Amino acid sequence: MDISGTRPRTARAALFTALVVTLSSASHVLLSREALPVTALALVGGLVFAVAYALAGRERGFGAIAGLLVPLELAADTVFTTGQQLCYGAAGGPVAGPLRSLGFDVLCGGHGVGAPLARVAGVGHPASGAALPLPPGPGVPWLLLAAHVSVGLLAAAWLRRGEAALAALLRAAAAFAFSPLLVALAVARGSRSPVRGAVRLPGARPFVAARPLFTHSVGRRGPPLPV
Repeated sequence: MDISGTRPRTARAALFTALVVTLSSASHVLLSREALPVTALALVGGLVFAVAYALAGRERGFGAIAGLLVPLELAADTVFTTGQQLCYGAAGGPVAGPLRSLGFDVLCGGHGVGAPLARVAGVGHPASGAALPLPPGPGVPWLLLAAHVSVGLLAAAWLRRGEAALAALLRAAAAFAFSPLLVALAVARGSRSPVRGAVRLPGARPFVAARPLFTHSVGRRGPPLPV
């Protein structure tokens, strides 16, 4: 099993989706001080998972991960803004009028997601009728964009380390699992391969002249004498 298998591919795509949706939704709720429609959250999660699964065919580097994560995070922020305006209106409350008569409040999925986080940010749930915060100054959108990009780059670096660790773990597991089979295959090939080299036929040994032996020498070596 390699990193492009079905299970590792699904797990990687799910982790990527969870990270993108969590970062974008949490930051959007904190900045807008509104809950998110369930349908918008589900739509973004499904689209991000489909894109991540399609591109998870092999191990990806930091550039590829960051180049996908940051644009998806910004696109998810745009979708969440559109969903909040369609479901809650400009005043932060439920949409009234033609959209509600068409059942748009049913498509919004109830009270929304992230109401406790919106209350922590300082404003209650949109259904309470609290007004949206005042429009920011000219430099604030660029600051928010820099924050989004910085968080996305940090998340991409974390995902890259996890990608490398998972690939190394799968390679080590595959090597450990198939090592006995490789040894058995090597033994089988070694037993089947013919013995190469010249075969010496039995015959008369070459005559070697006998050397004189020290027959009159006596060995007197022993342990050393005490001092």
